Amino acid sequence: MSDLGLPSQIRACLFDLDGVVTRTAVVHAAAWKETFDTFLRERDGAGYRPFDAAHDYDEYVDGLPRADGVRSFLASRGITLPEGSPDDPPEASTVQGLGNRKNDLVLRKIHEGGVEAYETTLDYIRRARAQGLSTAIVSSSKNCLDVLRAVDAVNLFDVRIDGVVATERGLPGKPKPDTFLAAARDLGVEPSEAAVFEDALAGMDAGRAGRFGHVVGVDRVGQADALRAHGADVVVPDLGELGVLGGPDASAAPDGFAAPGGAAGAAGGGR
Repeated sequence: MSDLGLPSQIRACLFDLDGVVTRTAVVHAAAWKETFDTFLRERDGAGYRPFDAAHDYDEYVDGLPRADGVRSFLASRGITLPEGSPDDPPEASTVQGLGNRKNDLVLRKIHEGGVEAYETTLDYIRRARAQGLSTAIVSSSKNCLDVLRAVDAVNLFDVRIDGVVATERGLPGKPKPDTFLAAARDLGVEPSEAAVFEDALAGMDAGRAGRFGHVVGVDRVGQADALRAHGADVVVPDLGELGVLGGPDASAAPDGFAAPGGAAGAAGGGR
């Protein structure tokens, strides 16, 4: 599978949604910023420290289930809120309320601006399927199915493990590997036979923890070193670039790529 840039044992590909398949990561980052800045301004006044859409998003919320992202960021600021309930109104000062506020903003932004897919990723998925590989979408988003429908990509995936399915099955979200492991099970493959495609550090951690056969970091925001440190075997700026090295055994990598030999490439696996 040298044209796909994957080891020969890989039988399935597990793709994150936001930032890998669709350009919705920037929408999520903007919604988180608006949510937290409004909350912090109301709490701390005009001198509040704003949410950093680059550092805070990547470090505390990217790739996590919504409520986990709220807890993670607030903990970084030493703030604790009541948990609340899933049906809390978006103006409620609870974990669930803030999560619902963020979700309302995401849906509004998607409705107003639409959804755009990375065509290079869709092409990569089609090529993988044409070579007999199974595919799954693995996302913490509860809006995953709507987004896939918006970009006409539902039929590109044999299995969908998203925020709705994870809740139904009681699966913890990333950085734990459970959602990816569930996708591999549903596809009938071992983790060692599956490749994970992620742009989030939490997704890298999940791929490493699940001991998957190959973990591909998609670097959309200039965090290649961090993706490697969190477990990527290879880092590319776009899936259209994956495979141009002649496969995972290539001995050299051009600028912008991380040569293989990370978590899975190290002796003994390392994950």
